[in-house]
Amino acid sequence: MTTSGSSGKGTGTGKDITLRIAQNPEADELLGRSPLATLVGMLLDQQVPMEWAFTGPYTLAERMGSDDLDTGRIAAYDPDAFTELFTTKPALHRYPGSMAKRVQQLCQFLVAEYDGDASAVWRDAATGDELLERLNALPGFGEQKARIFLALLGKQLGVRPKGWREAAGPYGEAGSHRSVADITGPESLVEVRAYKQEAKAAAKTAKTAKAAKKSGAPRKK
Repeated sequence: MTTSGSSGKGTGTGKDITLRIAQNPEADELLGRSPLATLVGMLLDQQVPMEWAFTGPYTLAERMGSDDLDTGRIAAYDPDAFTELFTTKPALHRYPGSMAKRVQQLCQFLVAEYDGDASAVWRDAATGDELLERLNALPGFGEQKARIFLALLGKQLGVRPKGWREAAGPYGEAGSHRSVADITGPESLVEVRAYKQEAKAAAKTAKTAKAAKKSGAPRKK
C-alpha cells in the first residue's frame, strides 16, 4: 500500500487504461493512470458538463505544480489556499468553493481510512455490494454517484468483483448510455448527454403532472 503522500499508482488492476471521458488527451491520460484523479472527477461530476468535471483533476494538478494529484498534500493543504486553486479563473467548477471543500474532505477521508491510497477503495472488494458500500461511505458520494462510479470501474477500469453489474443497478447494464461510465469517445458522449436530457425532461413532465393532479384534487373536509 502506498503512503498518505501518494495518489496510488495505477488503477489497482495492473493494466494500462485508456479513457475518453474528458475529451482532452492530457486530462484523460491522467484519469487512466491516477485512481485519485478518477475519484475526484466523479466527485466533481454534478451540475456541470461531464467533460468539464473530468478535466478538473488535470487542471487542479497543473495549478498545484504537479503531473498528478497527491492525496496527503491535498488533505493537509491550507483550506483557503486550496479554495483559491478552484476559484482562480477559469474556475474548476460551477460551485468552486463548495467543491474545493468536498475534494479536501475526500482526501482527508482517504488518508484516514485507506492510508491515502485511492485504489485501495476497490482493490480488494470481494463483491459488488461491498464495493458499493465503500463508495457510499466516501465524502460527496451519494447512492447514485456511487453506483455510477461502480459502473465506471467495471466497464472501463476492469474492476469487476462478483455481482458488480447488479450493485451498479441500471448503470451497470451492458450497452447502455446512461452515465459517464458509458463514455468512450465523442459519439458516446453525445448519446449519454441525450439520454440525460430525455430523463430530465421526463422527470419534469412527471413533476408537473403530479402538481396539477394535486392542485385539482378535492379538499378534505
